[in-house]
Amino acid sequence: MKKPALDTRQHILEVARTLMTGKGYTAVGLAEVVAAAGVPKGSFYYYFKSKEEFGQALLENYFSAYLAEIDALFSGPASGAERLMAYFEHWATTQGLDLPVDKCLVVKLGPEVCDLSEGMRQVLRQGTDAVISRIARCIVQGQGDGSIATPMPAPPLAESLYQLWLGASLLGKVNRHGAPFETARLTTQQLLR
Repeated sequence: MKKPALDTRQHILEVARTLMTGKGYTAVGLAEVVAAAGVPKGSFYYYFKSKEEFGQALLENYFSAYLAEIDALFSGPASGAERLMAYFEHWATTQGLDLPVDKCLVVKLGPEVCDLSEGMRQVLRQGTDAVISRIARCIVQGQGDGSIATPMPAPPLAESLYQLWLGASLLGKVNRHGAPFETARLTTQQLLR
């Protein structure tokens, strides 16, 4: 029985995500993607007109799944501060050094593709804006329930926290240890007081 088209498209995206989180965007050629996915090259071009369009779809797919994951982490009966800290703990455990290559595409591809493709840069911008917006909503909830005491407005605090954790992810890669995540956790707790 033949796989539905959306399953094949999704399969290509999932295989490519694993490859690109390990090697980067420019280091992975289309031949490697189709070989790893087990599909003919023509199938790739059936779903994507170019590698750039494919890169945009890859990032859109990543953010769709990641935002759903964040929404699940931010839902529930816990206080705003508890939900926010649970999100950042999740970040630290999913971006650690001893994990498989299926990591954050913002950290892995962001610096590389922003200069290569305006379309991919826009997808990254929209996706990161959506993440920051969700963090800000959680901060507002925490300020409302009294678990977050900082007088700092939620939008700039959310952006600062996101930047802090992106930096921790990058430094974790550079230094090959998890100390930057611990520093980010402690700083986050201080900022929320």
